[in-house]
Amino acid sequence: MCSTTSVGDAICRGCKRYAFEVIRWNGYTDMEKEAVLRRIEALTVQIMQDKFVILSEELLMTGVTRHKLPVNPSLSPYCWLHNLLKKGRPESLVLADYGVAVTQAYRHVPLEGLAELVDEELLVLGEAHFARYFQSVDSLA
Repeated sequence: MCSTTSVGDAICRGCKRYAFEVIRWNGYTDMEKEAVLRRIEALTVQIMQDKFVILSEELLMTGVTRHKLPVNPSLSPYCWLHNLLKKGRPESLVLADYGVAVTQAYRHVPLEGLAELVDEELLVLGEAHFARYFQSVDSLA
């Protein structure tokens, strides 16, 4: 359920696309869709690298697919991890089983709290990016 269409959010709480991107998505070319995904990937990696270290991409991929979660192998493993934290149950995950560790600065934070923090920071960063680069594009809708 997209929060841009159901709640009226400017940025979807799930996929992190902007409302105008959600509305126009089916009309986008593959290149335009790729550009959106790469922007979200860059923001996600920026936030996730501060909190997690991926020790084994293979273990992470295996774990994410075991949960039957979608994995785009062309995106950073930090995006796979983010998807696992969003759609898995962080309270029951043992990150070492997925080849992942929490950075020293965040080891005191429970995994559920870290997952929420990542999502909050992604929304803040997404809003700042939107304000800087897309405000005038959105008004063209």
